[in-house]
Amino acid sequence: MALDGIVTRAIADELQACVGARIHKIHQPSPHDLVLQIRGGRNPGRLLLSANPTYPRVHWTEQTFVNPMEAPMFCMLMRKHCEGAVIEAVRQVGNERIIHLDVRQRDELGDTFQKRIIIELMGRHSNIILLDATTETIHDGIHHVTPSISSYRVIMPGTSYIAPPEQGKHDPFAVNGEREFTAALHGAGSLLLNPPMPDEDSIHFGTAPKPVPAESLTPDKLIVAAFSGMSPLLAKEIAYRAAAANPNEKLPNGLDEIQRTGEMLWPFFRDMMTPFRSGSYEPQIVALAGGNGKSAFSVTPLTHLKGETAAFETVSACLEAFYGDKAQRDTVKQRVSDLIRFLQNERGKNEKKLEKLEESLREAQDADKFRILGELLTASLHQIQRGDTTVELANYYEEEMPLITIPLDPQLTPSQNAQRLFKKYAKFRNSQVFVTEQMGLAEQEIQYLASLLQQLDSASLADIEEIRDELAEQGYMRQREKRGAKKKKSKQPALLCYTSSEGLPIFVGKNNTQNDFLTNKVAGPNDTWLHTKDIPGSHVVIRGANFNDRTLEEAAMLAAQFSQARSSSMVPVDYTLIRHVKKPSGAKPGFVIYDHQKTLFITPDEQRLKDLPSQIKA
Repeated sequence: MALDGIVTRAIADELQACVGARIHKIHQPSPHDLVLQIRGGRNPGRLLLSANPTYPRVHWTEQTFVNPMEAPMFCMLMRKHCEGAVIEAVRQVGNERIIHLDVRQRDELGDTFQKRIIIELMGRHSNIILLDATTETIHDGIHHVTPSISSYRVIMPGTSYIAPPEQGKHDPFAVNGEREFTAALHGAGSLLLNPPMPDEDSIHFGTAPKPVPAESLTPDKLIVAAFSGMSPLLAKEIAYRAAAANPNEKLPNGLDEIQRTGEMLWPFFRDMMTPFRSGSYEPQIVALAGGNGKSAFSVTPLTHLKGETAAFETVSACLEAFYGDKAQRDTVKQRVSDLIRFLQNERGKNEKKLEKLEESLREAQDADKFRILGELLTASLHQIQRGDTTVELANYYEEEMPLITIPLDPQLTPSQNAQRLFKKYAKFRNSQVFVTEQMGLAEQEIQYLASLLQQLDSASLADIEEIRDELAEQGYMRQREKRGAKKKKSKQPALLCYTSSEGLPIFVGKNNTQNDFLTNKVAGPNDTWLHTKDIPGSHVVIRGANFNDRTLEEAAMLAAQFSQARSSSMVPVDYTLIRHVKKPSGAKPGFVIYDHQKTLFITPDEQRLKDLPSQIKA
């Protein structure tokens, strides 16, 4: 569910803690996101401003971000005007999804400048805009909007800022009684039934409002149409509470009984707005029942949704839990799309190569047929004349000695025809060894590429670069030339480390570079090594020898979770001591052989793994 005006109000209230604080550093880890490091004030930390078209949001964050080696132009502009600036005010515009951050900065001469950072959280139209607070002239936006995109408002350097068009809805916090509430519902319903005459632009772009049928005017739709900042989720919650309080009376649709509709809805609308008006919120996420993975969040209890509810102390914690993984996975997918296509193409080539090699092997397995034909010809040379195209001979290799027809090359002598068959026999016999060897190499390539695709499925932004470097080192692709100052390559990769319920460290390698380093360098001979059986996945190591079944179970869950079988149940996981794990000479990165293993079957419990403390250890 998208952010609505009520959630935006809660965010703005929470961000009042940074008034008087200073913007210490600014980073732009992705084309849509800014991270402001805030110092001072009541709540120093990192503030995420995101104009992601799918996941727009603003909140305090604990996530780590990988910043580009060369800062984007918008980031450089923000640093010039806002680094070191003091945040003077944070406010929401009306009840809309727009937040203004007013900041004050002094230049080298001591002159004061007032700037304004505008964050518009409007789906695919989301934006972060920096402007001069006095003249409202735009310095720049994280997303440009040219006249060809919008004739109403242009977001380009040097243009005047124009706010998004108002929707003409009522402020839900300004409604003081049932009569005013009912009138707002009636007015909104009338506009839906009889929309105003469209202008030329809306007709041209196909955005002209169309009349809706009267029976579609349900109470929740009337609330959404009447009041700014009210999402369908909150409107359905109000209607549900009203219906639950009047089980013997159905909420009427349409405008015919609008007085009764207003009378039934008003107490619950008022009761919901009262805590919001005083800045009291109850952030929570509801994981919807049914196992489809969908969830919803709000800042008030969602009693109309059935599912598991998780409550949060702050709106930021709620938004980070809801959006964090989704946004990060989308960003990773965008970064790895070229790698995924490349690996899939390489795997496809090797699968076709394997099919052709299998066909060649089947042909080579018939090599004895040519030897027998050659020996039959040699034994019967006196019966064959040069120029014959075929000869019919008894096959004395079979008990009944059936007649067999052997094709001949008329331009060759009988002896040369026999030698030709012996050469075919030798060629096919010798090719069996070569073809079998090539099939083994092709199968290894397919397994290696499958393991890389699995690693990309759970990779972070930092992991991607290690996989890309590995492919370059293995000769699959050219190394990217990076502009600007080259960072010194770390001698050892950072590893993801979980702490088991017993307090033991469990390390996970998320790509082949990390797998090799973990298994061959970090782990001791008596540490326990785990890996999914015959399934591409991560190397997992329990550091320490004294642990019980609970730690082993958690480590096995991690091995299954970071594997191709992460969505399966009863995943087979092998475990053995590190001293029984060996890397063959010349093997592909991440490839090992092992013995003395035992196998257990485990079903990953995602919530249990989330509850384990984890950190990245360099």
